[in-house]
Amino acid sequence: MRVVIAGAGSVGRSIARELLDNEHEILLVDKHADEARVAKLPEASWLAGDACEISTLLEAGLADCDVVVAATGDDKVNLVVSLLAKTEFGVPRTVGRVNNPKNEWMFDESWGVDVAVSTPRIMTALVEEAVSVGDLVRIFEFQQGSATMVEITLPADNPYVGRRVGDITFPVDTVLTGIIRDARPIHPSVDDALEALDELLFLTTAEAEPQLAHMMSPRRGATA
Repeated sequence: MRVVIAGAGSVGRSIARELLDNEHEILLVDKHADEARVAKLPEASWLAGDACEISTLLEAGLADCDVVVAATGDDKVNLVVSLLAKTEFGVPRTVGRVNNPKNEWMFDESWGVDVAVSTPRIMTALVEEAVSVGDLVRIFEFQQGSATMVEITLPADNPYVGRRVGDITFPVDTVLTGIIRDARPIHPSVDDALEALDELLFLTTAEAEPQLAHMMSPRRGATA
């Protein structure tokens, strides 16, 4: 997969490093792509230029890339890059970094953003996840459609403790995608039984979240 990342600060380089480890082709675009910065990640390809300029994006070959990540520290730049990538080059998938939570509402398909990643939102969710057993915590929201990723730590007194995954009827459009148990991830099968304090990761919808939260909260849930 070919990925172009606009912004080669610590966030952009960290994303690039992870993707390079997974053998993807990476191009970092940054106005300050000098020798010192390039030396921090020589395995990636680099382009010095303003990612808000069409000429720079043409040189970056956006028409031939699979994903564009707008990862600068400026929300205005990230929105412009996402919009140009989608409307001018038809990039299949764009990911936009949200620096200021107040701007999060703009990071949607109208600005060419397929997925918005808000570091403050994620950090808040992780704090809530650490202290809120039984509460639904929204980790991620996909901007196209109403799909969300949520986490719930299963209370010890929930009736689903000990039940097989295959015997549980989750709300419509809700999928249990992962279980974190004793700090280790588990890919749930129909025969896996839920245990108290399991961290359950779901893909669901905003409409289904209240029902899911109700059935996973303490002393609730069906017994049949």
